[in-house]
Amino acid sequence: MQQKAKKAFSLIELMIVIVILGSLAALVMPNLIGKGEEAKRKLVCVQMKSIYNGALDMFKIDNSVYPSTEEGLEALVKNPDPEMYLNYSNRGYFKDKKMPKDSWGKPFIYINDEGTINLISFAADKKEGGTNESLDIKMSECK
Repeated sequence: MQQKAKKAFSLIELMIVIVILGSLAALVMPNLIGKGEEAKRKLVCVQMKSIYNGALDMFKIDNSVYPSTEEGLEALVKNPDPEMYLNYSNRGYFKDKKMPKDSWGKPFIYINDEGTINLISFAADKKEGGTNESLDIKMSECK
């Protein structure tokens, strides 16, 4: 009777594969670390530009002015002054009638400086100022 030869990996072959996978991980991981925060920051810039080029521009087209700083982005959800904004869209300017939030779950800061609009996110630390990943993100500085 003939016995069939069992085919399996030897310990040496397994060790070589593990070393190769470990080496690849050592090369790839440093490039991936920190990319999550970078992606969040880029997403915030995209959101800001979308708000500005979408909802804020539509508000201005309908009402001839941007909302004041005091009215803020809330003016895009609910008419802040029906007597002043006679052409205000009865649906508001956000599809779901919810205030947009940045990547860290905080609302954007809206500033209207005599028609010059800026949106700000306080980023990861959720407070004004900061450095590195916590540096405030301003629409005027987005690429």
